[in-house]
Amino acid sequence: MENIREFQAYGYFFLTAFLAITLYAYFFHLYKSEKTGRRNYEKYSKLALNDEIGGEILERKATKESVCNG
Repeated sequence: MENIREFQAYGYFFLTAFLAITLYAYFFHLYKSEKTGRRNYEKYSKLALNDEIGGEILERKATKESVCNG
């Protein structure tokens, strides 16, 4: 019974460490992509405030031709 509890403790520790590292990696990805200009997340945050049926589209979907050509 003690071995099972010990494995649970190790599993909990490694799962918590993995989730913390994943969370910080995601934050770093968001920060880096906004600084390099690939995405503007402030534009998305304003989407909830300016939600209208006739509102402007934030970004167009890329087609296969535009992805292959550029």
